[in-house]
Amino acid sequence: MSPIPVTGPGLLIGSPTAYVTLERPWIDPTDPGVRQAAERAGVTPEEFAGPGDVWALMWEQEDGEGGGFELPGLRDAEAEDFAERLRLALGSGEACTVEAGAVLRLDVRPAGADGHAFTAHVTPPEGEDEEAAVTLELAPARTASLLADLEEFHRSLA
Repeated sequence: MSPIPVTGPGLLIGSPTAYVTLERPWIDPTDPGVRQAAERAGVTPEEFAGPGDVWALMWEQEDGEGGGFELPGLRDAEAEDFAERLRLALGSGEACTVEAGAVLRLDVRPAGADGHAFTAHVTPPEGEDEEAAVTLELAPARTASLLADLEEFHRSLA
């Protein structure tokens, strides 16, 4: 079976092997792969795809350990506000902290002449396994690439 395509706005910070990402995944219920998977699961394609309006925070560490949780109360405007505050932090040239509510604290610091490094502190929301808080050291990234990713995130919310 082919993979089910997932689209929607998302902001990944880090590398493919160690990251934190804020995403609002959307699955197209008309996609043939989704229809086939829904039939196998005994549900309608719409039920299988879900509403597509729930944000999620996910992470993975270098050792492959990872996790995530849904943020059903998060609105697009709040995700966009986080991205804007991160953009401003990158432009400041100084070490600072940017928070996304109580679930994500991102320590931002300059790294080299044209980059930034991050320490992500992820705390699951109330009702989740609150003992599963994790701190991730994320690889430095070029500031220009991060700013481009933030601009794309902004456009995807429009």
